[in-house]
Amino acid sequence: MRSSHRARQSTRHSTPRPRALLALSVSVGLLFAGGCASPGSSEADRAESSQSSTPDSTPAPSPTTPAPSEVGANELGEIPVLMYHRITPEPTSVYDRTPRQFRAELRRLAEEDYVPVTTSEYATGRMDVPAGKHPVVLTFDDAAESQFRLNEEGKPAADTAVAILRDVAASHEDFRPVASFYVTNPPFGGEQAERKLRWLHEHGFELGNHTLDHPTLSTVSASEVTHQIAGMRREILDAVPDAEVSTFALPRGVHPDSEQLARSGESRGTRYHHDAVLLVGARPAPSPHAAGFDPLNVPRIRSQGDSGSGAELGSTAWLDKLAAEPSRRYTSDGDPSVVSYPADSSVTPAAESEREFNPY
Repeated sequence: MRSSHRARQSTRHSTPRPRALLALSVSVGLLFAGGCASPGSSEADRAESSQSSTPDSTPAPSPTTPAPSEVGANELGEIPVLMYHRITPEPTSVYDRTPRQFRAELRRLAEEDYVPVTTSEYATGRMDVPAGKHPVVLTFDDAAESQFRLNEEGKPAADTAVAILRDVAASHEDFRPVASFYVTNPPFGGEQAERKLRWLHEHGFELGNHTLDHPTLSTVSASEVTHQIAGMRREILDAVPDAEVSTFALPRGVHPDSEQLARSGESRGTRYHHDAVLLVGARPAPSPHAAGFDPLNVPRIRSQGDSGSGAELGSTAWLDKLAAEPSRRYTSDGDPSVVSYPADSSVTPAAESEREFNPY
């Protein structure tokens, strides 16, 4: 059950709390008269026994989370949900990005203290982001082969989105190599589709629903809407039975006539329910802890440079705005169980939450 909304004063954080209990290691030796080790003990055994009795063997306390005010925590702030399609050296659409452009955007995000989370983590508020850092959601529509394919060694092929993301994450601490892929047919070129879906799931990537055939849902019947969504869920689960498939990206950003069918429904024995339904654009998404959060209409920002049609609503423009107005951004307090925000925030917190609220 969900607990009622309750505010806590910032004094709660004035005394740091360790996140884990200290482990105590005890060595037990069988001693003979005169205090000697047993005849069968080795030199390594005796050395370990000696070390275990010294004060130096006591583990150091784990780091504590700073007070929300120290990091400017604002967990009612906005979160960029970035939208990608093809990653290709020869763009033919405003939706395409070159490998170089994609790498540069990821590096910018890392350098500006953004931490990738999945759409599911965002929608449910389960964002375990270090104190002072900001969540960002990386989403990929259409399951294009340029987003992910495997090389002969069974690893992500060079210059695909997954390979680039993992490269950037390897050189930037706290920049998690996770993203959400919205799958339609054929997944990632079709060849070895099941193997690719399993690889993504096993490496922490989210598999989301994007319908079987990518129709504009407002132009088809209600039964076809549920067939398209339930059918794609069924195909994903056939390949990866333990996948959640709990979020959905609307093809072309268009709802069916009955918006609720985008969130939940059933077809041919397959039920679906989504924690979030993603639009196409074109602004940052609200905090999932804010009263204005609407899981049926989560806005996204198209990845785009500072020129071209719609550039004023693209990722470069919005990241510039958020950098210029840092108080707008979601900034983590480092404690996923608590929602911290400035007491004078203009954003209204949700009426109820599974987490405690901490205006400071």
